[in-house]
Amino acid sequence: MTKKIFKSIMLVSGIVFALGLAFILGILYRYFDRELVGELKKEASYLVQGVEADGEEYLRGIKDKDARITYISGDGVVLYDSQAEAESMENHSDREEVKAALESGSGTCRRISRTLSEKTIYYALKLDNGNILRVSSTQYSVFELILQLVQPMMWVLLLMIILSGIFASKLSDRIVQPVNELNLDHPEEVQIYDELSPLLSKIHKQNKQIQEQLDLARQQQEEFTIITENMQEGLLVIDRYTMILSGNTSAWRIFKVKDQKVGSSVYCLDRSEEFRKTVEQVLGGRHSSVLLKMDGGYVQMLANPVIRSANPMGAVLLLMNVTEKVERENLRREFSANVSHELKTPLTSISGFAEIIQDGFVQPEDVKKFAGRIYKEAQRLIQLVEDTIRISQLDEGEMPYEWEKVDLYAMSRSVFNTLKDAAYKRDVHLYIDGERMICSTVRPIMEEVLYNLCDNAVKYNRQGGTASIILRQTPAEVRVTVADNGIGIPKEDQNRVFERFYRVDKSHSKEIGGTGLGLSIVKHGVAFLGGSMEMSSEEGKGTEITVIFPKEKV
Repeated sequence: MTKKIFKSIMLVSGIVFALGLAFILGILYRYFDRELVGELKKEASYLVQGVEADGEEYLRGIKDKDARITYISGDGVVLYDSQAEAESMENHSDREEVKAALESGSGTCRRISRTLSEKTIYYALKLDNGNILRVSSTQYSVFELILQLVQPMMWVLLLMIILSGIFASKLSDRIVQPVNELNLDHPEEVQIYDELSPLLSKIHKQNKQIQEQLDLARQQQEEFTIITENMQEGLLVIDRYTMILSGNTSAWRIFKVKDQKVGSSVYCLDRSEEFRKTVEQVLGGRHSSVLLKMDGGYVQMLANPVIRSANPMGAVLLLMNVTEKVERENLRREFSANVSHELKTPLTSISGFAEIIQDGFVQPEDVKKFAGRIYKEAQRLIQLVEDTIRISQLDEGEMPYEWEKVDLYAMSRSVFNTLKDAAYKRDVHLYIDGERMICSTVRPIMEEVLYNLCDNAVKYNRQGGTASIILRQTPAEVRVTVADNGIGIPKEDQNRVFERFYRVDKSHSKEIGGTGLGLSIVKHGVAFLGGSMEMSSEEGKGTEITVIFPKEKV
């Protein structure tokens, strides 16, 4: 704005200067014209006296001739000329100034001289003898006048340019300064130029309207952020070019990224084929859904297109961590398959033995033996059903027992007494390291946990091995460790031994016995009692499992 005002002022100054110069030159030109005519009249009046006294000789005797002098007879013949040969000059009777002098005694004319090719002013005066004395002088043209004034004009022009520049700069800065210092946040408080009042009033109204819209947008944004940030599901909004426009914390957590990826392509989060195809489909305007596998977990992604004027402008991606759901479904299927398999084995044996007896293929003395086998398989079947029911009860938290104070040392001795026959058969030595230790717990569940841990320590031990219960306590918690120096658990199986029906060595499962639910019961029992569990094992060296409980019910 300052530059524009500066240029405008300089332009106006230039125009004013040009018009002023033209006006001054016009005045000077007319002034010089009048002055020149006056001088010619004076000079002619002086010359007339000399010519009337001495005639033509007087003119020839004049040395300094500023003007051109021509002496003409009454019939127009040139008798004398100060700048040309009189004989060579044509008759002047037709000249305007001569005609005027003959008629009225004097005459003036301005014309381009044929002889000198210049603009000349002629003044003719009639003498008493009837002859004409004409005095003429070349007049400056405007161009010649400008040429003679060019140097002073250049200095004046330079001075005017400098002064105009200084004044224009200061004036433009002074004009613009109040505008530059306008407080547009509160234009209604500014009073500088009356011409700006409508503009400032309009800006004030627009500011107020914009502020209201910003406040509403900010409020909606905050509400949206509060909602999305408290969602367990991940939320991503992308444009038609796959660029991420926004996302919540859950989305970044699901994709395990530390920094927000707003402004980046959504493909930087997952480059799998399923993810890419789903994004392409939704940006093509079709709803899509896919189950993604990420770092051992599962994420269900629902993709909905954003349509505007029948064209997809982007998409909203909703991400749900369904790992637990998928694992439960897998576990349910696996559990159903395992239960079916585990139930089928004893039922097949019972059915087979009963069919043999029914068909009479068994000798009377062998009936007792077959009945014993049927009884053994039935007991195994009953144990399997009981263990399955017990795990279901622990899952649902429906154990109908009361919490009470229990001496874990006495409970440990009771468990070892139950297992001493099995330990004797396998030549496994049982030890308890600790002292009387009281804990608030549910007795049947705690006994089940200890029994299954110690049962495994005896079953999966080596000949002549040891199984120990180590009791330790702090003011707030108790630690019960069951350790053995048996066969140990391979590292690749340690994360799965607490799964239902999972056995490390399936080939020896029937020989060792059990339902495959022991450690699963331990896991669910410890969780029900509000405890935690630690395990360390090395193949060929043994296993150590520690369960930790608070002394008082939390």
